[in-house]
Amino acid sequence: MVEDEESITEPLAEALDREGFDTRVAGTVREALDLTEQEPPDLVLLDVMLPDGSGYDVCRRLREHSSVPIIMLTARGEETDRVVGLELGADDYVVKPFSAREVAARIRAVLRRSDASVEQREGPLEVGPVRLDPDRRSASLDGDELELTRKEFELLELLMREAGNVVSRERLIDEVWDVNWFGSTKTLDVHVSSLRRKLGDDSADPRFIHTVRGVGFRFAAAEELQ
Repeated sequence: MVEDEESITEPLAEALDREGFDTRVAGTVREALDLTEQEPPDLVLLDVMLPDGSGYDVCRRLREHSSVPIIMLTARGEETDRVVGLELGADDYVVKPFSAREVAARIRAVLRRSDASVEQREGPLEVGPVRLDPDRRSASLDGDELELTRKEFELLELLMREAGNVVSRERLIDEVWDVNWFGSTKTLDVHVSSLRRKLGDDSADPRFIHTVRGVGFRFAAAEELQ
């Protein structure tokens, strides 16, 4: 848990420990980066406002070398602030004030989704010029590596596995996030928009990810990309 307010860290850490989690606390950006290097965590609860910087900096640094699940803890109510964290690779967010029970539920949901994504991995996928390797957590376009966040990767993987078929918004939320997802469904649109940008897609005339109004999204079939 990366949070500098003791009025939050002490009761929340105690509550999470009672729920069976082994909690470590860091109060600054520096402490957080040092602690995650010394003792790689299974999940990070990350506050946005820290004494020596921003939780976004921690998220960005962690994503340079790790796919550890991240849940943002934030007092900010603006949707744009939450979207920033998700675009940087956070998996979920909780807006203060929150209950320990809610945080524990979010942790379990994110960990469950993370574990399931590992278990379901198969061999590399290739659809036209796009190649995705679940085991290596890598994706490329025309041989050039794509820099994807954790959720962008999982979203692309599901769409590519169903290439040519429409995948409903509900299924994308359920499988890429979780059936117990608490956040806004606009999160899906943010990630699709980001994926399109990285694939060089034009939303008005997409080559890879097509919107099916009122239903969901479809990744182009291999024959469409020849």
